[in-house]
Amino acid sequence: MKVLVIGGAGYIGSHVVKELLKNNHKVTVFDNLSTGLRMNLFPQNDFIHGDILIPSEIEAAFSRGFDAFIHLAAFKAAGESMIKPEKYSVNNITGTLNIMNAAVKFNCLKMVFSSSAAVFGSPQYLPMDENHPKNPENYYGFTKLEIERFMAWYDQLKGMKFAVLRYFNAAGYDPEGIVHGLEQNTENLLPRVMEVAIGRKSGLKIFGTDYDTRDGTCIRDYVHVTDLASAHVLALKYLEENNKSLTVNLGTENGTTVSELIEAARRITGKEIKADNDERRPGDPACLYATSKYAKELLGWEPKYSDIDTLVKTTWDAYNR
Repeated sequence: MKVLVIGGAGYIGSHVVKELLKNNHKVTVFDNLSTGLRMNLFPQNDFIHGDILIPSEIEAAFSRGFDAFIHLAAFKAAGESMIKPEKYSVNNITGTLNIMNAAVKFNCLKMVFSSSAAVFGSPQYLPMDENHPKNPENYYGFTKLEIERFMAWYDQLKGMKFAVLRYFNAAGYDPEGIVHGLEQNTENLLPRVMEVAIGRKSGLKIFGTDYDTRDGTCIRDYVHVTDLASAHVLALKYLEENNKSLTVNLGTENGTTVSELIEAARRITGKEIKADNDERRPGDPACLYATSKYAKELLGWEPKYSDIDTLVKTTWDAYNR
């Protein structure tokens, strides 16, 4: 297929592009490089430097003719979204509508969308499935849920078939070491651990050690970015073969505690990694993890790299460069 990957120079996007190329798709990356990196681009893919907030630029991209597109160009810092909702409204919602309108105009009616577990809010039951109540607790999650609703209407009104992939915690780096451009301004735990391991930061904080978990720290569902990338390729195949929309969760069905991840990092890096206990953060649930039964049934998706050692080792390899 001829695929436009919007946000394809970013952390997840570059891994998605690698998997698409591996599966013989013809790929064009559209990115404004605000958080993406030129070093994440591949010689085999075309590149368009453009901005989703400028309708003429995204329309010019779609005018080249594509069979499908993948949208990975949203802002995703949950904390920042509560302080700067206008930033997230403009980029995530207006930007996505610009993309979808351009796609419809040029008859590109297969869409894969990077959504988020943030659409659910705090878990009412575990593991979380696709039917779990949607009650976002941050504005970022709200924007993702609104985009999902727009997509359902565009399916009904314009025939745009979509695959919504709800990620939990993306982590790790390309096991082959080809993609190694570090994610910019990340708030996630594993990159922060690595910044301490390489000496960029002196230590980190563990927010809450008295949760009702096996060691008192929060449990999260970490999915290797290469496993997420493979899900995008499988989703495109599903859309091509079935011409039906779908929404699936992408998790490992196993949680890892904050302490377990830090201990694994100490063991694999051989570094001390100073971590101080601190108070709980407001709104942090004790456990978040998903069932991916539906993704396995519909897409044949199985995470292959999402064990804790592979997550940590591939991240360490990227940071240790």
